[in-house]
Amino acid sequence: MSATRYDVVGIGNAIVDVLVHADDQFLDDEGLAKGTMNLIDPDRAADLYSKVGPAIECSGGSAANTIAAMASLGSSCGFVGKVRDDQLGAVFSHDVRALGINFDTAAAADGPATATCLVLVSPDAQRTMQTYLGACVGLGPDDIDDQTVADAQVTYMEGYLWDPSEAKKAFLKAAEVAHEADRQVSLSLSDPFCVDRHRAEFRDLVKNHVDILFANEDEIISLYQVADFDEALQAVRADCNIAALTRSEKGSVVVAGDEVHVIDAEPVEHVVDTTGAGDAYAAGFLHGITHGTDLATAAHMGGICSAEVISHMGARAEVSLADLVKQRLG
Repeated sequence: MSATRYDVVGIGNAIVDVLVHADDQFLDDEGLAKGTMNLIDPDRAADLYSKVGPAIECSGGSAANTIAAMASLGSSCGFVGKVRDDQLGAVFSHDVRALGINFDTAAAADGPATATCLVLVSPDAQRTMQTYLGACVGLGPDDIDDQTVADAQVTYMEGYLWDPSEAKKAFLKAAEVAHEADRQVSLSLSDPFCVDRHRAEFRDLVKNHVDILFANEDEIISLYQVADFDEALQAVRADCNIAALTRSEKGSVVVAGDEVHVIDAEPVEHVVDTTGAGDAYAAGFLHGITHGTDLATAAHMGGICSAEVISHMGARAEVSLADLVKQRLG
C-alpha cells in the first residue's frame, strides 16, 4: 500500500450548530421527540429559533466534529462538505481550516443557505436536534476529488448524509475510489431515526461497502431489527471487518471477526451535554487505528475523547485531546 497524505478524510454535512438549553416542557410543547434528529425547513428553523433563549453558535456537523477532534489528536485530515458562499459558510470554512484541516469543497454560489442545526440540550444532558440542511443537499459526486480520497487511510462518512440522493452517489463514488486505492471506508449510523429511514440501504452499505462501522446501542439494534444488543453484535460481526459500538455509561464494545473487546466508559464527574459524544468516540478510535494501535487501545482513546466532550456544552473539545490521551494512557 502506498503512503497516504491523510489519516482520515471525512464526508459530511457542513453545519453551523446553534446550542441552547431547553426543558422537557418546551420539547413537549413543540412536539419534539427528545434525543433524536429531525430535518426541518427554513420557516420551522426560524420559528424555533425565535422561541429559545441565548444560544452558542459554532461550526458543527457529525463528520466535521469527528475530523475536528482528530485534528486535536494530531491526525492529518481533510473534510468534504457543502456550504453556501454566505456569512455562515465563511464562518464554517474558517473554523475548519483554522484547525489545520484541508477543506476545499467549492461553496455554492446560489440556492439554499448554509445549513444550521438547532441543538436543544435538556437538563438530563440529552440533545434534540432540529436540522435545516440548506446547502448540504447540494453535495454530489462532482465534489468528491478522487486523489483526496485515494490519499486517505480511511474515508469516513456520517449516516445523516444519506438523505439527499446526490450525496448518496457521492459516498458510493468515494467508497469505490477508496477501495480501488486499497484504503478503508468507515460509516457512522448517526441516529436511530436515520436508520429507520434507510435500514435496507444501510444494511447493504455495511455489508458491501463499509470496513469500519460506528453505531450506538439503539442504532445497531434498529439496523438488524433484533431484540437486544447481543443479537445485534452477532449480526454485525458477519457484515463488516470492524464494528465499534458505543453503549453510553456502559462504555463500548468492539468486534472484529472472532475478536471482541469490552471497554469501560471513562469516568465523567458531571455530564453536561451529550452532543457530539459519538463523533468524539469515532475520532479517538480512528486516530488509534490509523496510528498503529490495537483495537482495545483505539476504543479506550475513543472513550477518553467522548468523556471530554460530554463534560461541557458543545461538540468540540475544549482542551488538547492529544495531551489528554497522553495523560490518561501514559
